[in-house]
Amino acid sequence: MATQDTVDLGPPHAPKEDAIKAFNEIEHDLKRQLIHTRHQHDKHEPEYFAAVKDLSDSQLAAFSAENFSEVRVAVAAYGFILFGKVRIPAMPDDGPAYIHFRAFTGGPDDEAKLHSIHTEEKEDDSGGKSFRAIFKGDESLEWFDS
Repeated sequence: MATQDTVDLGPPHAPKEDAIKAFNEIEHDLKRQLIHTRHQHDKHEPEYFAAVKDLSDSQLAAFSAENFSEVRVAVAAYGFILFGKVRIPAMPDDGPAYIHFRAFTGGPDDEAKLHSIHTEEKEDDSGGKSFRAIFKGDESLEWFDS
């Protein structure tokens, strides 16, 4: 399995034709998984989705390929790992309004598969933890495993 240490993650750029094709192939699963993940985290750690707590599920998942704003690609021996950034249109530009996803495709003739949506658990200096799944537009799209 590819890891951050075994493949090079390319620079961030606007999605090109192949990335948009992959996004279109995973869009339904991405929306379904996003809503499911939100519901699961709301049971125990609502902080993950606190930035979008006032949005309905349909508002949260109202994005399309038009909102796919950035991609980074890593080439592995068995295909391509895509990291993508998608804007949630119902959110204001100046705050958290983006989800980050990870997908995989074996190549242009293979259908892309959703791997995961990025959820971040971070320990602070005082030993406390913060949780989030919604990111700001100026935050870098970095490697994540889950």
